[in-house]
Amino acid sequence: MTDKSLNWTSSDDAMVESAIRRGATRRELLHMLMAGGVAMTAGATILGRATSALAATPKSGGHLKAAGWSASTADTLDPAKASLSTDYVRCCALYNRLTFLDKSGVTRMELAERVESSDAKVWTVKLRSGVTFHDGKTLSSQDVVFSLMRHLNPDVGSKVNSIAKQITSVRAIDPLTAEITLANPNADLPTILAMHHFMIVQDGTTDFSKGIGTGAFKLESFEPGVKSVAVKNPNYFKSGGAHIDSFEYFAISDDNARVNALLSGDIQLAASIKPRSMKLVESQPGFALSQTTSGNYTNLNMRLDMEPGSKADFVAGMKNLINREQIQKSVMRGLAELANDQPVSPASIYYNAELKPKAFDPEKAKFHFQKAGLVGQSIPVIASDAATSSVDMATLVQQAGAEIGMKFDVQRVPSDGYWSNYWLKAPVHFGNINPRPTPDILFSLLYSSDAPWNESKFKSTKFDGMLVEARGLLDQAKRKAIYDEMQVMISEQAGTVIPVFLSNVDALSAKLKGLEANPLGGQMGYAFAEYVWLDG
Repeated sequence: MTDKSLNWTSSDDAMVESAIRRGATRRELLHMLMAGGVAMTAGATILGRATSALAATPKSGGHLKAAGWSASTADTLDPAKASLSTDYVRCCALYNRLTFLDKSGVTRMELAERVESSDAKVWTVKLRSGVTFHDGKTLSSQDVVFSLMRHLNPDVGSKVNSIAKQITSVRAIDPLTAEITLANPNADLPTILAMHHFMIVQDGTTDFSKGIGTGAFKLESFEPGVKSVAVKNPNYFKSGGAHIDSFEYFAISDDNARVNALLSGDIQLAASIKPRSMKLVESQPGFALSQTTSGNYTNLNMRLDMEPGSKADFVAGMKNLINREQIQKSVMRGLAELANDQPVSPASIYYNAELKPKAFDPEKAKFHFQKAGLVGQSIPVIASDAATSSVDMATLVQQAGAEIGMKFDVQRVPSDGYWSNYWLKAPVHFGNINPRPTPDILFSLLYSSDAPWNESKFKSTKFDGMLVEARGLLDQAKRKAIYDEMQVMISEQAGTVIPVFLSNVDALSAKLKGLEANPLGGQMGYAFAEYVWLDG
């Protein structure tokens, strides 16, 4: 008998895949192969290859249940107001952006066919034709005008108002063409438009409770702080549309409860699990982990306009009391990269590699605390499971402080209400920042004098001026030099301690396929629902 496996072709592979789809058993398949002259060992290899190929082929149908880690009664379907991961997931499912970032960080077109400019100040956006909203209305340039300009309306309360302020006008040239004019040139505009907040909504929308967009899913129900259910949009403009028929999304704030829900089969995706839960997931058959390192971080914030952060020596002492390597190795179980209080991650071409992590130096910290007159005083530190691993980080600070006579009162508060009641408000507290695609966005959101999320109330007219200058430069080398200096200013002057960049780990059922890393964060940059499928 001739060993046909030596001449096995792609058409033969297709024949085997077809038999698998028809439900043929492994024994029947091996018998078929052997009858065709394929040896047993070669047949097993061919079956493995065919099975893998089928596993990578998206399948349609099924209901997906997934759980994030944070939610509140302030959950919203208004992209402009989105601030939690649960908001981002829902907005990514219901709406589309003009552009999006692919898994390699490259800016691609979505609702736009082209976004072009000759001077980085006046931009022309050409829309795809034939795109419709969930209610049947055709997408037009007027929707773009409305969607972008509403970020400038103070009554809207847009989370990206400080970024959108660079837009001076947006006008419709024709039904499929819009023109965006900026106050000053910004070569990053196509990438900025890929942010979750810049989703395109229907012209004139004031009620977002129905979630009417152009996205891959249509909203069936939504209870803020509870859950949402969305069903596949049959008229989606992208070829093939979503793979799953529907998905349910909610939050389980407790990490153990979220993992147990996955292991018991109640959900197929448990987002952002803690390092200590990883071994449990890995030890169970039928489950997998998806790791993304893209600039997410948990930071300790000291408001510079309130005691004790208003004392520069307190801030300096805290930066020397943070044991970054211990956080990396013990708290994060190695799933993190060391940082030195700058928000730009090593994944960015603008990362300042000269900023070496500050050494853990309790004696130097004590010197600063004594100079500030704070040794022996009790300093409240607000932490919560809502900010990834912040409770563990706070405990390390508390233990290190005790060794030098500093008393840190770690107050662990509930996840529910943390972002509205404590973040940005408490004198010393933790934040949890999702990845952003450019330094300009990070600085505009978090460190400029008018930044909406200026966690430590850092203000510098020099910094603000450098931000505007760098934004319009097409010379990348000059731009990087400015961004390098700005990172130094943040590291040395702001009241934010960024000890490490976190690796986000999502846990999932082995039946959930298609989940990939994305520079905008875990859960595939929060857009997983459109791309994943259920296998079996």
